[in-house]
Amino acid sequence: MKTLSNFPYEHVLVLGLAKSGTAAAHLLIDSDVKVRVNDFKAEETSESVVGLKSKGAEVILGGHPLTALDGIDLMVKNPGIPYENRLVDEAVDRGIPVVTEVELASYLHEGPLIGVTGSNGKTTTTTLIYDMIQADQKPVSVAGNIGKVSCEVARYTSLEETMVVELSSFQLLGTEAFRPDVAVWLNLYEAHLDYHHTLKNYHDAKAKLIANQTEEDALVYNADDERVMSYVQSAKARRIAFSLEHQGSGAWADEQSIYFQDEAIMKREDIVLVGPQNLQNILAAVAAVKQVGVSNKAIEHVLTTFTGVQHRLEFVTETNGRRFYNDSKATNILATSYALRSFEKPVILLAGGLDRGNDFDGLKEYLSGVKGMVLFGETADKLATTAEEAGITSIVKVETMQEAVDAAYDLSTTEDVILLSPACASWDQYRTFEERGNMFTEAVHKLK
Repeated sequence: MKTLSNFPYEHVLVLGLAKSGTAAAHLLIDSDVKVRVNDFKAEETSESVVGLKSKGAEVILGGHPLTALDGIDLMVKNPGIPYENRLVDEAVDRGIPVVTEVELASYLHEGPLIGVTGSNGKTTTTTLIYDMIQADQKPVSVAGNIGKVSCEVARYTSLEETMVVELSSFQLLGTEAFRPDVAVWLNLYEAHLDYHHTLKNYHDAKAKLIANQTEEDALVYNADDERVMSYVQSAKARRIAFSLEHQGSGAWADEQSIYFQDEAIMKREDIVLVGPQNLQNILAAVAAVKQVGVSNKAIEHVLTTFTGVQHRLEFVTETNGRRFYNDSKATNILATSYALRSFEKPVILLAGGLDRGNDFDGLKEYLSGVKGMVLFGETADKLATTAEEAGITSIVKVETMQEAVDAAYDLSTTEDVILLSPACASWDQYRTFEERGNMFTEAVHKLK
């Protein structure tokens, strides 16, 4: 098990425990760094607090006193804690670097590192890359926003092992020296404005993925996304495009096959995943794994067997001719637009959730195949206005997921698609998008 070496900080404040903070604190203590932990909600008797105290950490609970910063030369914060937090704000004012645990992982991992970001498709692409490398019988690990703490996974990786890391804007904003050997930038859209406040701040956070890359590194990017293109033009890394619109270079596709450069990889008809967004994710994954020498055979094996990631256009069941899909991970307009473009059958759309201050005008053009909408959460009224402007007359507002599924079924007929694709975060009613998706699945199975 590895520890940090040549680490330039001596006294670190870990702000927020949860999984990432606990893992970071243990790593730092094991690396002989003095650690102070501050968490507002944790209990003295919790396993994480007891464990860290037993190893010598100083633990401050129940508030965020500014004295917690005294003597500190680095803050490692939970990615979800906003920069308006009084301790984070004060740390910035004092010139104390504020990072997330992903930064620590970059000090540990010695093998190839593939970093994946984008407004949508991160988890699917990260999983595809991991599966393709594994199918080629090469050592590989996966971490990051996909659910595994990066600095914890990196403690066990070997020199020959590729580490694939899914990276959110929250995680990337807290990086200083992080440098992936292969950066994968899927797309760039409007999201998380409640956290970043402006579109530019959000986009600039994403751009930290490529900030430290050099000519020795590779950048896989979406040549069809103008916002991504505006950032990658000045990148120092070797650039590899993926595209549905431009053929002949990087990873691309025509009606028959997918390609890498001038080499056909496999026929499109043999790919299991549906939808244009998943074809983009596939091309990005192909371009990425080609940078670490993965064979066409391994790529084809994965693409003919991979059925998708839970809560991401996940097929649930068919009931009385209605097909139900769980796309709870669709937390913004772009993700929902991709989902809607994946179906030719009429759709009953279940949508709504946390109000982040944006409107839904960008969704209108994708509602032509929607025959009814069932809306919930803080954005129900906004979405109802959008639906009316799009000419949809069957609109129902509900309070619970079971009510939503029941209402959707009542609006549907045989051969319709009933799709949960909220276009919003879940936090107004649910702790996570996974919980929301699970509630949808349970409600579907309760239908009579």
